[in-house]
Amino acid sequence: MAEQNPIIEKLFAAGAHFGLIPSRRHPSTSRYIFGQKGGVELFDLEQVAALLDAAVAYVKSLAAERKTILFVGGQPQARESVRRAAGVLGHPYCAGRWIGGSLTNFSEIKKRLARLEELSSMREKGELAKFTKRERSLIDKEIADLELMFGGLRGMTKLPDALLVVDPRKESGAVAEAVQLGIPVISLMNSDCDRTKIAYPIPCNDSSRETISFVLDQLTKSYLESLPVA
Repeated sequence: MAEQNPIIEKLFAAGAHFGLIPSRRHPSTSRYIFGQKGGVELFDLEQVAALLDAAVAYVKSLAAERKTILFVGGQPQARESVRRAAGVLGHPYCAGRWIGGSLTNFSEIKKRLARLEELSSMREKGELAKFTKRERSLIDKEIADLELMFGGLRGMTKLPDALLVVDPRKESGAVAEAVQLGIPVISLMNSDCDRTKIAYPIPCNDSSRETISFVLDQLTKSYLESLPVA
């Protein structure tokens, strides 16, 4: 009897195989459906494991050239894992609302990031003391607003080499911008997502914290292990 792939076992334990009800399925994901249980479609975890392997291989190729991945996942179940994965690699992330033009109008986003750095530096150095109390309050509010919108992108000086997206249906704006610019997208995607826009799809339960955490851990570990020796 063939030995079970340990990745398949871990995907199963994380609940990665649970899709959505048949009426919500996007036609492009039909090939990944194994069956259904309790009215919910189930992903074929052998296919999922193979596609995860392909995404891992791509991430390793990015690491070999120290390329940058932008992590995107604003849904509540994804935010913590997205921040953690990006933090481990020191890469940018968006764990909130996607700001339109973050990629296609990056020249303007860079100005906003520069403004955030400028004001934050002034505050840290105590240089705001020269302003009135009202002016300091307005600057503090501006810093807070910029941090909320662009904080995860701090340090990003150029367009990313790839996007890693949790739920491309919810993050359709980010995916559309990446596709327009020819930036490859790796994505955890449920059965309601359009696979045709994703270079490296990972069909799975993209609203499960356990699934998201497991898949992102696999990808970030692969990146770290493949970095060239300094």
